[in-house]
Amino acid sequence: MGKVVLVTGVARQLGGRFVRRVQRDPGVDRVIAVDAVAPAHPLGEAEFVRADIRQSALARILAEYAVDTVVHLDVSGKALGTAGRTAIKETNVIGTMQLLGACQKSPTVQRLVVKSSTSVYGSASRDPAVFTETTPPKSLPSGGFAKDAVEVEGYVRGFARRRPDVAVCVLRFANILGPRPDSPLADYLSLPVLPTVFGYDPRLQFVHEDDVVDVLQVAAREPRRGTLNSGTFNIAGEGVLLLSQCSRRLGKPTVPVLLPAVTWVGSALRTIGMTDFSPEQIRLLTHGRVVSTVQMRETLGFRPEFTTAETFAEFARSRGPGLLPPETVGRAVDRLAELPLPGGAGPRERGTGAVQTTHGAR
Repeated sequence: MGKVVLVTGVARQLGGRFVRRVQRDPGVDRVIAVDAVAPAHPLGEAEFVRADIRQSALARILAEYAVDTVVHLDVSGKALGTAGRTAIKETNVIGTMQLLGACQKSPTVQRLVVKSSTSVYGSASRDPAVFTETTPPKSLPSGGFAKDAVEVEGYVRGFARRRPDVAVCVLRFANILGPRPDSPLADYLSLPVLPTVFGYDPRLQFVHEDDVVDVLQVAAREPRRGTLNSGTFNIAGEGVLLLSQCSRRLGKPTVPVLLPAVTWVGSALRTIGMTDFSPEQIRLLTHGRVVSTVQMRETLGFRPEFTTAETFAEFARSRGPGLLPPETVGRAVDRLAELPLPGGAGPRERGTGAVQTTHGAR
């Protein structure tokens, strides 16, 4: 790993955890932690620099500390404190532009790691069963964090063309969960009752917080023999879970809502501040999304410690028991699955017939 590592987004739990972890690497001499907000958690021996990445101060910071490795974690779908959607987008997109501009001018920067998301693939009814890193989305995300991530990756590709001497690694994370998650999906799963889209049972993937920190460290150091940590990689735990399985394991009942009415439900939840039920999240909870992790294992050389199911189990334990015992929820879901569909069709069948788990759509 480089001797001087700069990390953005350290006021968030994930950024703070990575800063504390990277200091223990014997090849690291200095860690520079950057954020516009002072973190509420400790950063160990790292030097905290209060700076807004949307401003031009980053070039001075890179030059002053002779930074050779930049880990950009200040790309998020959820605001800190009372900041609104506009502030999030500016930090995600304009902040990334400013950071890349500073890196382009810096003669010392040798490695760049960027946190991205599998949301760049979108969620649509015509999606393939599994996305690879080179699969183009059927339709580009039209807004929200997913669109931010698409724009961020576009700017990163431009930077990589202009600075081919810099090793660039983009990590597309599946939904991050664990004991201390910080995401709109975690907020949704924390609701006492889960609103779902009637007739759909999407497939979901998760990655554990611990594995996120581990793979960031792999990406930020020199590659191990036989591996390559430059490029774009999907990061997710093995396996998938259906949303109905998630509700059972949480012990929470679901409330199926007709698709046209889901937007009204989302607006109501946003208004009362319970969760950011955005259009992109509605699409995820309708069609789901599954990505291939072959490149993560064979090229990057990383194998997550937690599977998707184990990650979700950690999250469920951190949330405590739901309104109903999981067995009761399971029996209720089974009974609903046996009911005939409107129009005289046969009962819903898991994996076939009315509910197609390939995309989670009827």
